[in-house]
Amino acid sequence: MTRTPLTWLYVPGDRPHVVAKALAAGADVVVVDLEDAVAPDRKEYARAATAELLAQSHPVPVHVRVNALDGPWAAADLAALARLPGLSGLRLPKVTGPEEVRRVAVATPVPLYALLESALGVERAYAVATAHPALRGVSLGEADLRADLGVRADAGLDWPRSRVITAARAAGLAPPPQSVHPDIRDLDGLAASCAHGRGLGFLGRAAIHPRQLPVIERVYLPTEAEIEHAEAVVKAASANEGAQALPDGRFVDAAAVNLARRTLASAHRD
Repeated sequence: MTRTPLTWLYVPGDRPHVVAKALAAGADVVVVDLEDAVAPDRKEYARAATAELLAQSHPVPVHVRVNALDGPWAAADLAALARLPGLSGLRLPKVTGPEEVRRVAVATPVPLYALLESALGVERAYAVATAHPALRGVSLGEADLRADLGVRADAGLDWPRSRVITAARAAGLAPPPQSVHPDIRDLDGLAASCAHGRGLGFLGRAAIHPRQLPVIERVYLPTEAEIEHAEAVVKAASANEGAQALPDGRFVDAAAVNLARRTLASAHRD
């Protein structure tokens, strides 16, 4: 896909009618969830329904979050789905090391995305991020990580967040999206959380309801002021190489130019 994804909408795999609605909801990526959103007695049905969905391609990229790789359902998930034409990516939950990524990579041709949801996974973030060329992204699963660490205040997750952002950058991967905001009615809280995440270096966010999508996109797209500043930086750099100061006093060097170009790339997503 050429469009930079900012929104990743999760939907339960055992509810095909909800999946159908999600495909038309405006998300950049739809993630069909076979793991946490599906009860054990619905796993086989969810897998079969998802296989039927993925028998054909869709205008929106469709990813699947399979079940935990060390559990009883993941092997069947991968066997049923990994080579279907409508599958654009596999999201691997609860990854704790690079060997898990490599094991899946040899069995499927689609891009992989690792979810780090434990202290051990976070500690091995760079090793996971560089595990295999098929891996296209790493991100956090904050609900499980919060429980594993015993974190109560949201600020307690800022170090793991920065850790995975840094690991992704060091591995040459795209910046990770934020984990979900669990309260679908708290749009003001979602916006504030997105602003904080954008400041840390995340790019976009996972969602669990369509009403969250426009909030995420609005916060993560550059503002008009940011675009104007980025254009001024790039224009100044093209006219005069080397470090310099803009008329407003802000300093421009190679790092500022690189950041400005990234801002403009985010603004022009198509």
